[in-house]
Amino acid sequence: MAPSKVASLTPRPSASLVVVNERNEILLVHRNPKARSFGGMHVFPGGNLDKNQDQSLALTAIRETFEEAGLLLASGPQPPDTLLDEARHEIHQQKRSFHSFLQSNNLQADVASLLPFTQWITPVGPPRRFHTQFYVAFLPAAPSSGFSSGAKQERIPKHDGGQEVIEARFVHPKQALDECREGKISVMPPQYYILSTLADILQGSVNTPAHREKVESLSRGLFGRMVINPLRLGEDQDGRTILTYEGDETRGGSKGRLHRSLMKGISGDISLIRNFDIFNDIEPQAFNSQARL
Repeated sequence: MAPSKVASLTPRPSASLVVVNERNEILLVHRNPKARSFGGMHVFPGGNLDKNQDQSLALTAIRETFEEAGLLLASGPQPPDTLLDEARHEIHQQKRSFHSFLQSNNLQADVASLLPFTQWITPVGPPRRFHTQFYVAFLPAAPSSGFSSGAKQERIPKHDGGQEVIEARFVHPKQALDECREGKISVMPPQYYILSTLADILQGSVNTPAHREKVESLSRGLFGRMVINPLRLGEDQDGRTILTYEGDETRGGSKGRLHRSLMKGISGDISLIRNFDIFNDIEPQAFNSQARL
């Protein structure tokens, strides 16, 4: 097999950030339908590791969130919005490095605030595959960029003249799931899985210490370290694709254990089936501890 073909089949290291505000809303970006990857999908901000400027995947997640949504997770003196907007576009167009922007403004990326929240590997088949580290971060009361709730319509030019993201907004995970079921938005299985997990935890419209502690507990435990390689098992009686995850009875889990999704189409009508307690009942032997970024 040619080296270029092998490289195309190798999942690219990437990172994605689930930002939670004080209303228990999470940040979603709507990708341009013409984008090369995940066109038209609603996703959490994120992108590929840039070895020229990202010292870690956590930094990738913070940089991409700034580029795609205009939300900067960094501590230090707050720059004016005009400077943030200018820097954001320059970084996105590769005219300036994220590191130089932070350094020149005495800012420090809040890497320590990111909580690991599962890894996902694109199944074999698509021409572009990713090994994505998902993180969760909670916004402070006064985020450094000012965009902390509601919808923000944006068109963000890329260095090649294309457009990657056409909207960024905060929405409660339960509402996002309702919009998925109603066909208003489309998400991929990793996003649906994480939205479903957080919808069960972030009850109500006020983020509390108890909510944060539950998310932090998952991050510290086996859940936060799960590496999920979805596999197609077949179809059910309704014609829905059965997508299994590690820990399912067909994937190393004990008999009767279900860890899977049911899907119609590429991204619509997804249902998560998970019949075990993710806080206390994950079976560690079912997960590949070697698949690390």
